[in-house]
Amino acid sequence: MKRKKGIHFEVSERKILLRIVDLVMVFLAIYSLSFFLDFEYIIFNEENTVALVLLGIYITIFGTVFELYDLQKASKLDTTFRNIVITTSTVVLFYLLTPVLSPYLPEERIQIVYFYLAIIISILLWRLIYINLIESPRFYKRVLLVGEVSNIDGLVKALNTSDPNYKIVGFINSEVSTDESIKFKGLKEFEAKHFLDIIDKERISEVLVASFNTESIIAEVYHDLMLLLERGFKIREYTQVYEELLYRVPIQFVGKDFYKYFPFSRSNENKLYIFFQRGFDVVFAIFGLIVGIALLPLILLGNLLGNRGPLFYSQERVGRNSKTFRILKLRTMIVNAEKDGIKWAKKDDKRVTAFGKFLRRSRLDEIPQFYNVLKGEMSIIGPRPERPFFVSELSRIIPFYETRHIIKPGLTGWAQVNTRYGSSVDDSLTKLQYDLYYIKHRSMFLDFSISIKTLSTILYYRGQ
Repeated sequence: MKRKKGIHFEVSERKILLRIVDLVMVFLAIYSLSFFLDFEYIIFNEENTVALVLLGIYITIFGTVFELYDLQKASKLDTTFRNIVITTSTVVLFYLLTPVLSPYLPEERIQIVYFYLAIIISILLWRLIYINLIESPRFYKRVLLVGEVSNIDGLVKALNTSDPNYKIVGFINSEVSTDESIKFKGLKEFEAKHFLDIIDKERISEVLVASFNTESIIAEVYHDLMLLLERGFKIREYTQVYEELLYRVPIQFVGKDFYKYFPFSRSNENKLYIFFQRGFDVVFAIFGLIVGIALLPLILLGNLLGNRGPLFYSQERVGRNSKTFRILKLRTMIVNAEKDGIKWAKKDDKRVTAFGKFLRRSRLDEIPQFYNVLKGEMSIIGPRPERPFFVSELSRIIPFYETRHIIKPGLTGWAQVNTRYGSSVDDSLTKLQYDLYYIKHRSMFLDFSISIKTLSTILYYRGQ
């Protein structure tokens, strides 16, 4: 079997490519301005090294905040253009407000306009190339799925929405097929006897094995998998790919050998990491409470006009090691909202007041929880604390649900920045997948990423 290997870019490679070329294009555009215009705001010389580095840092940080490096959004021109304009506007504003590190304002203010347009146009030109070249079918990763039919539907749906360049072209049933076997019509099925021919004909670059029990893989398919492996062909297990592309642990596919999937992060027992995290929690909680006190007059006025009732309310939640504590929040629902019993909070919930909706969307209702953080009951980053009633119900339905309680709950977290508020068992399953991913991969870098994404959530008014 001779096969010409196709060219494709992994998720991490595309994100790095976007960041590097963004910076290269911006610096080239600014450097070129001096050749075509009388531009003196930033000159490429040794004296402006700090100013140029600062510009690169601002572009990288605000590009992340405003989702320039979200691959789903980067593949759409309208969304990309909007994010470029917002990012550039913020970068230029902050750049002008840091005169000690950035150049002094030019006498001719038109140069600031040139500077602004140069950043927008240069990044936009590169993103047009990216969308029409890198995002084109010639760079897709073409994948063949090998697995049990019962697994395929959920797996395909999840992976198809994760990465625009990851294309599952078909599947081979790894079990013995009979007339009574369940058929899956959402994806083209290939016959097992044509396995090796399909690799060539369909230009497959990766085989994804999705099987609960490897012992059930028929001998013919197993033999061809071994042959491909010996020839250096890329074969991966579905849980590995699922985690890599979706950034969550696929607990619905985990069986009795669950311990293989939860090699929890060393950071959970790293004394230095825990010390710095607690220090960050205390500093940030104090800062948050100060901001809350500063905003209190406006919040009191809004509560008086749009909430009509007590400003605060407390509620029992489940914390670390399943110990309960009382969480403190700004009230966002009508008084006696649960007089008819405990219910999930849903989208456009009629129990949420007009001012309460604003508090939820802006995340201002979470400010009192900084007090819980200072007490050590919560952390800034961690799984969202749930009520005992829901924990009891969900832990009976969803496997490994109680596992999320091995660390402190948080104000924000990996689940909160990647999915909407949970209002059903299915939503809770998705949130748990994200929570377990955080516990498994917990690190300073992931905490920083969550902080940036939280800022994006607040700025884009995505709270619920």
